[in-house]
Order: sequence, then C-alpha cells, then structure tokens
Amino acid sequence: MSSKPAVTRPRTLKAKMQPAELDLGFRWGRLNSMLLAGAVLFLAAGYFSLAKGSITLSPTLLVTGYCVLIPAALLVRGNSPEAGE
Repeated sequence: MSSKPAVTRPRTLKAKMQPAELDLGFRWGRLNSMLLAGAVLFLAAGYFSLAKGSITLSPTLLVTGYCVLIPAALLVRGNSPEAGE
C-alpha cells in the first residue's frame, strides 16, 4: 500500500514555464483615437474636395491626413495606466 506523494511544482518553475509578457511600450488612449478620427475626417474632406475639382485644398488635406495625423495617432503614447495592448 505505497501511495505516491502528490507532486507540486514550485511557483518559480511555473512562472518559468509561462512565456514572458513583454511590454512593447505601445499604449492606445483617447488622444490616439481622437487623432485617428481627425485623420479620417481630413482624408474624407480631402477626397471630397478632390472630387469637386480643387487642386490646392485637396492635396493639403490628404498630405496632412496621411503624413501628419495618422503617424501622430500611432506614435503618441497614452498617459493612462489602464490603456495598453
């Protein structure tokens, strides 16, 4: 009647077996969402003015949307601790 003792893993071994969670430093917050929404509005206005025949306003709006607002929405870091991946 030999019963084997229950084998339990130490907590450190269990922690080592799980993949490490990496913080990539990317946080998405309200400011990022507002910048992206502004970019979408600029792009829509740019394409609308392009359809109307504007050759000065539409490129300005499109370049601002694509080259300024979308990268800004991706590069600005959120400040709130609950905002994350």
